[in-house]
Order: sequence, then C-alpha cells, then structure tokens
Amino acid sequence: MFDRYIYPVQARLLQPLAARLARQGLSADAVTVIGFLVGICALPLLATQHYWAALAAILANRFLDGLDGALARCTQATPRGAFLDIAFDFVFYASVPLGFALADSSANALAAAVLLFAFMGTASSFLAFAATKGLASTDYPTKGIYYLGGLTEGAETIAVFIAMCVWPQSFSMLALVFATLCGVTTVMRWWWGWRNL
Repeated sequence: MFDRYIYPVQARLLQPLAARLARQGLSADAVTVIGFLVGICALPLLATQHYWAALAAILANRFLDGLDGALARCTQATPRGAFLDIAFDFVFYASVPLGFALADSSANALAAAVLLFAFMGTASSFLAFAATKGLASTDYPTKGIYYLGGLTEGAETIAVFIAMCVWPQSFSMLALVFATLCGVTTVMRWWWGWRNL
C-alpha cells in the first residue's frame, strides 16, 4: 500500500552510496546474496529468542535489498538479478514466522502456520500476475518484474515484523491480524488479475 510512496525516496537516498560502490566494482548480485545471508540469520536468532538481534538482521536485509536495486540501476540491471532478488525475498519473508514458531511452538505455531498460508496467497498472486503481465508497471517503472499492489506489500510486512520483534509476546495476535490483511490482498489481486488479463 505504501511502497509506491516509499520507493522513490529510498532510491534517491541510496543512489550516492550505490554510485560509490559501483565505481569500486561491487556487483548488485553480490549485494543481493549478502543481504539474503544476513536476513536469513533472523531465523536462528528468532528461534533462540534473540529478538533484538533478529530485528537488526531484518533491518539490515531490507537496507541491502534496497541497495542492490540502486546499485543495479547504476550499472546494468538484469533479469537474472531481478529473479534472484524476488526469489530470496520470499524465502526471507517466510523465515520470520518460522523463527517465531520455533521460539515458542505452543504459543506461536498455529498463528505462524496461518501467516505462512496467507503469504502463499500474496506471493502466488503477485508472481502469477507478474508472469502473465510482463515487465511494465507505471508505479514501479524501474523494477525487474511487474509489481501488483495491495494492502500488504513490502513496507507493511516489514512494519509488522518490527512489531513482532519488539513485542514478541504479541506475535500470535499480530500474525493473525496481518494474515487477514494478506487474505484481503490476495482476493484483491485475484479480482484485479481476472479483470485485467
């Protein structure tokens, strides 16, 4: 919902650093891989209830996820890079509910399973639309695949992950509320795809 407003500001802020790294020869793909490895560290940190360290890993992942795109635009954006970026993103997103389920399975496992189920709806509808629509998106013209919006996009997902890390005792409630919003997003995308393809 808010990504289209945040994305131009993020790109503008990251451009100077990306330009400097491009001059030093760092590739966008390398940043994508590093960002994924940093982000996936949130899984064992959450599982062992190191919530603030997990939050740091989540935020570092998101910073590097923005930086790799800015770096790609400074050099040469490729379909391979776009593929790697989105494939890693969805695994990273799924790792957070799994980490909470492992941290306290009796309290969190059901809500984590519901959220992962809801993530399947948002992810599959997003990717199915992108696969059939092509590359052009007026809201995200520099993205490597077509971005279809909704109530629960990247910014909202990270906001709820932050809340989960700050208030881990509220994970189940936050997960179920966000899963409901993901369900609304999925239905919206099904309707939009049906009407526009």
